[in-house]
Amino acid sequence: MPRGKAPIADVTGRVRLEDGERFYKITIVPDDGGEEVVYDKLSKRQRLRVFKHEDGSERVLSDGDHVEVGQQLMEGSADPHEVLRVQGPREVQIHLVREVQEVYRAQGVSIHDKHIEVIVRQMLRRVTIIDSGSTEFLPGSLIDRAEFEAENRRVVAEGGEPAAGRPVLMGITKASLATDSWLSAASFQETTRVLTDAAINCRSDKLNGLKENVIIGKLIPAGTGINRYRNIQVQPTEEARAAAYTIPSYEDQYYSPDFGQATGAAVPLDDYGYSDYR
Repeated sequence: MPRGKAPIADVTGRVRLEDGERFYKITIVPDDGGEEVVYDKLSKRQRLRVFKHEDGSERVLSDGDHVEVGQQLMEGSADPHEVLRVQGPREVQIHLVREVQEVYRAQGVSIHDKHIEVIVRQMLRRVTIIDSGSTEFLPGSLIDRAEFEAENRRVVAEGGEPAAGRPVLMGITKASLATDSWLSAASFQETTRVLTDAAINCRSDKLNGLKENVIIGKLIPAGTGINRYRNIQVQPTEEARAAAYTIPSYEDQYYSPDFGQATGAAVPLDDYGYSDYR
């Protein structure tokens, strides 16, 4: 959670701003006529956000202004967990990449978005189960997103009810330790705790990732190391097999009438000059 957390608009609507002695109170009246959203006790030390209004001018947030969902109301940094709750996984991914890039660019460092996106993807790879449906997931458990989606597809194909889940944003350390591989987790941090937990629970490592295969010296499951490539056997076609194992006949060029018709005379080496090669 960033220091100086700034609130964001939960809904799209009109702002009703109350200026107190020490605090602001912001109320958003939704355009769809829903329940009003109230933000109490917003310190005046944290100034109101400057943004572009409907008339094209840029000024601080004031009473009667129209705001969009997810729009920042005060100066500071928006809480990524709030962005995830209000706008969803895609918007929080964009938000995190943008915030990290601002830090690097302020120091004159140019870095491609894809390097940050790899880390952000790992931070959002877990889902909290809300309703298990027809699956075997337990409510409240953390499940890998790929496993969650695969199990839901299987259940729906069989005519069952899919599970309901909520995406979870984890920090880098927690995301690294939450991996299914205890070898990978133990090589990062809290080695003693991870190994002790794996021993107590008799956990086994399926060696599906890159790091755990590197640790034990196995071929990594990437590129030609993926199982579906390693188990492929290429069978030649009948034409290729016939061309590879054809026995030459006397009509081939190797046994043509011109084969071996040299005179056998000595080569006059004295007639060649070697001055150009010195």
